[in-house]
Amino acid sequence: MHRLFLTTAMTVILPLAPAMAQTTAPATPGANSFYPANKAPLPQNAYSILPLGTVMPQGWLKQQLNIQAKSLTGNLPKFWKSLAPDSGWLGGKGESWERGPYYTDGMVPLAFLTQDPELLEMAHKWVGWTLDNQRPDGAIGPVKCTDWWPLGLMCKTLTQYHDATGDPRVIPVMTKFFAYMKTELPKRPLHQWAKMRWADTVLSAIWLYNRTGNPELLEVSKMLMSQGYDYAQQFSNFEPFSKPSKNWNLENHGVNAGMAYKTPGVMFQLTGEAKYKQAVYDGISNFDKYHGQAGGTFAADECFAGLSPTQGTELCSVDESMFSFANLMAMFGDPLMGDKLERMSYNAWPATFSPDMWAHQYDQQANQPICRRSPERWFITNKGEANLFGVEPQFGCCTANMHQGWPKFVRHLWMATPDDGLAAVTLGPCSVTAKVKGGNTVSIDVVTDYPFSDTIQMTIKTANPVEFPLQLRIPAWAQGATIKTDQTLSPQPGTFATISRIWKNGDTITLTLPMKIRIERRFNNSATVLRGPLVYALRIGENWQKFRGDDAHPDYEVLPTTPWNYGLLFDAKDPEKSFKIVTKPMADPVYSNKNAPVELHAKGRIVPQWKEARNSADLLPVSPVKSTEPIQDIVLIPYGCAKLRITEFPVLEE
Repeated sequence: MHRLFLTTAMTVILPLAPAMAQTTAPATPGANSFYPANKAPLPQNAYSILPLGTVMPQGWLKQQLNIQAKSLTGNLPKFWKSLAPDSGWLGGKGESWERGPYYTDGMVPLAFLTQDPELLEMAHKWVGWTLDNQRPDGAIGPVKCTDWWPLGLMCKTLTQYHDATGDPRVIPVMTKFFAYMKTELPKRPLHQWAKMRWADTVLSAIWLYNRTGNPELLEVSKMLMSQGYDYAQQFSNFEPFSKPSKNWNLENHGVNAGMAYKTPGVMFQLTGEAKYKQAVYDGISNFDKYHGQAGGTFAADECFAGLSPTQGTELCSVDESMFSFANLMAMFGDPLMGDKLERMSYNAWPATFSPDMWAHQYDQQANQPICRRSPERWFITNKGEANLFGVEPQFGCCTANMHQGWPKFVRHLWMATPDDGLAAVTLGPCSVTAKVKGGNTVSIDVVTDYPFSDTIQMTIKTANPVEFPLQLRIPAWAQGATIKTDQTLSPQPGTFATISRIWKNGDTITLTLPMKIRIERRFNNSATVLRGPLVYALRIGENWQKFRGDDAHPDYEVLPTTPWNYGLLFDAKDPEKSFKIVTKPMADPVYSNKNAPVELHAKGRIVPQWKEARNSADLLPVSPVKSTEPIQDIVLIPYGCAKLRITEFPVLEE
């Protein structure tokens, strides 16, 4: 006997049979019995974030994290001057600002999710120095680091380390630090980066409050909010920036904006005022409207750059946006947040790395047929080398901060529900082991090649039969989705489906998400092809040429070996007719040009008038376009596999 509930952020639909439903009032949020939830007076979150290590990667995601552990993340401290050999965050005289905390913010979760011995040793070393060297007044970090921003950033690392280890030093150190901050902020208020990024520090203060109940933590949080930049006002009264400006400022800086997706949500946590929750949705809508990019993020190279796919998106903007949407999911439980998170995580995130993750870009482009050093560029404030693949192209901030994307995505695949159940808020191969109703511990193994496959198999492992609710997010694009247990259920797209029943060891759930081909019309009426959460881009032959650095970790230009200026032919009324889907075995690494596990075979023509300009593709011609060139077969592969690519295609007139 089980019941199916379909929930969105605004309504709850309660069908007792798969085909029938009625709408009722929204459920009142509660508090999970086993995982920290917001203490009063904070409003309750929709979900509780599970401790680091509760969700572990499997399948191709485990391969990705292992690749990362053996590449730059695992090796940077051995050779990169900002971390080695004399980092201020290890007591040395070297770099003492944000790069050490940036690095630990991603390295620490990667260490515990891969259980890599060398990374674990580094995690204990880097975090241990901060914990063992707090000064009598409560200050942490290098003595010469007086900027609140990196100190708050290190607090994010400490929360993750405590979740994974239970280290008894963490809570006293953080308690003393926030008391120090409360005393010092009136004398030394937030400025520059700290003023824009204050919400990340508040997340750590709320984390601590939910474990200690110390009211001073809410006082310092509100002090941070009062001194910090009001992103809610900016999001709800958005200036379109329709013509990209070369004026660099903190308010339209891309990484600040990626972090700020969640800032109005944090403001709602502290105040309970509905206008701040609305500002979250205003921000999402306005970013998509004025700067949205096919990979799921927005153009900002370095600052807001408009809708053209020739503009760039900074790597740090992607991983910070990912972390923001994971937190927004916990706050509000809206399936939209999962859709947004998957699109950027499965497309824009892997696209900005070489397949072996030994090189990354500072800026990626949706239309990126060339990665070549040149003084000519489309980028607004970054230089012509910003889209090269290397150790430190453009600036080293992304080299320090690029480590958190995959680990934090994996960590947040599952969350705990207020009624002591579990929710698959995003989808991918993993296992989760957690406490549910009655204090029972259950494990769920998730076997899938999603997002490259439409089938997700889950198996329950439990010592004894146990009743608890299990929520599954159904993506908005998944028309015709089915859930098969001992009967077949038909949930609605864009909802959470909840199955509440007594689960026995070995019970299985098969979630099938039909992936119909979809066409998005984008900049200058161009076309982007999607299937499931994946965006597809033209496969272009890649010639990787080393041009600087040593043999162990060089920088690369990537030059095209095949034509790229194609217009796309497709049936607008029925796009499925225009593409042949070809699937291949999963390979390691999956995110490479040659290993793409799904191909879409299509038809196109060269568009002669669309040429190279400013070391990239010229601006897209307005569609429809004419071409008398021969019709050719072209192959589209997942965006993240295509390090050179065309993603927004001119649409051919016929």
